[in-house]
Amino acid sequence: MKYYSTNKKAPLATLHEAVVKGLASDRGLYMPAQIKPLPKSFFDNIEKLTFQEIACTVADAFFGEDVESSALHHIVCDTLQFDCPVVPVDDNIWSLELFHGPTLAFKDVGARFMARLLQYFIKKEGRGQVNVLVATSGDTGSAVANGFLGVDDIHVYVLYPKGKVSTIQESQFTTLGRNITAIEVDGVFDDCQSLVKNAFMDEELNRHMMLTSANSINVARFLPQAFYYFNAYARMKEQGKADQLVVCVPSGNFGNITAALFGHAMGLPIKRFIAANNANDIFFNYLLTGIYEPKASRQTIANAMDVGDPSNFARIIDLYGGDHKRITSLISGATYSDDMIRETMADCYCRTKYVLDPHGACGYRALREGLKADEYGVFCETAHPAKFKETVDAIIGADIAIPDRLAEFMKGKKQSVEISKDFNTFKQLLLTQIVH
Repeated sequence: MKYYSTNKKAPLATLHEAVVKGLASDRGLYMPAQIKPLPKSFFDNIEKLTFQEIACTVADAFFGEDVESSALHHIVCDTLQFDCPVVPVDDNIWSLELFHGPTLAFKDVGARFMARLLQYFIKKEGRGQVNVLVATSGDTGSAVANGFLGVDDIHVYVLYPKGKVSTIQESQFTTLGRNITAIEVDGVFDDCQSLVKNAFMDEELNRHMMLTSANSINVARFLPQAFYYFNAYARMKEQGKADQLVVCVPSGNFGNITAALFGHAMGLPIKRFIAANNANDIFFNYLLTGIYEPKASRQTIANAMDVGDPSNFARIIDLYGGDHKRITSLISGATYSDDMIRETMADCYCRTKYVLDPHGACGYRALREGLKADEYGVFCETAHPAKFKETVDAIIGADIAIPDRLAEFMKGKKQSVEISKDFNTFKQLLLTQIVH
């Protein structure tokens, strides 16, 4: 399979090149040259398959031309050592719980898959050390850091905005050490993402070190996230509730919903999608107006969605040929203030005793407000509520338990490097790391 850039000015790349480079030379995002539809027989019998069996079939359509079948099967099964169940919450609404992985966030699937795929390529071709750069607004950093922890010949640099991630989230990537370096940037998430993108474009850096990204700009990070949408459909079909299925995805950098849209393009019979935003309403405004106007991100209690210029917007535009009418015929939007998020979390807990995290609350509310009488809705509960314990406890008036896995992270000692948002400072830090 060849991969092209959304900016259409870079040479075609192999999967290996797309994964290692992360970003194309023209600053575009890689897209597969074709999206293979899955056969009708797969969907006719999908409810009889396990999560791993479903994921292996989807992975083969994405990556089967470039990875040996047995190796790909191992990568998928090793990645998915946990379930992503659908859980009934309220009337015709289900939660797709994506927090049962090692760091209790949806990004565990993509991060674990990418770590294993990248290691496969490194071993196969005998390359030297690969340096993974990842910007995080919350859960990406912990998922990537833990997905790559201890992997030979890979070093991970996690860039995060100072004072803008929760204490628990921060502890999940600043206490690891070993092949993980946490970099605390005096800025916002968009500044962190800009540093990563500029690093890929810097000729001197790229002469001295092999760089790749583990953000959802990387095809190996975002494409595997399609696995759990296929599984959600299968589990809803088991219950006879898949014919009029609406999927709502809390959206920040838009990698997660883009993966769902790729699934739809492969034949996944989802009726329509809702992209739920917090106060960062750039995509919501695009749906209304057809005009994309990036803005400085705004800090909210749903911090992982605090993105003012979502990278994967370029993939959505490319997927639908820039046709605003096609996009809005399949995707609607919603946007919620912090007060609305708090109100939703409190109301849901009071009525159902289901504990939402601030991001999932956006998805749940969008379904409550937008589902039709004959539709069934599934929203992504993207992170365990305990990752936002102070916020959640205060809103619902309860003391939610911290899972043992989170508690262990909080015992570690913080190890991080503080820098400004100036690119030259970041560049010198990387070059110094290489020297030593």
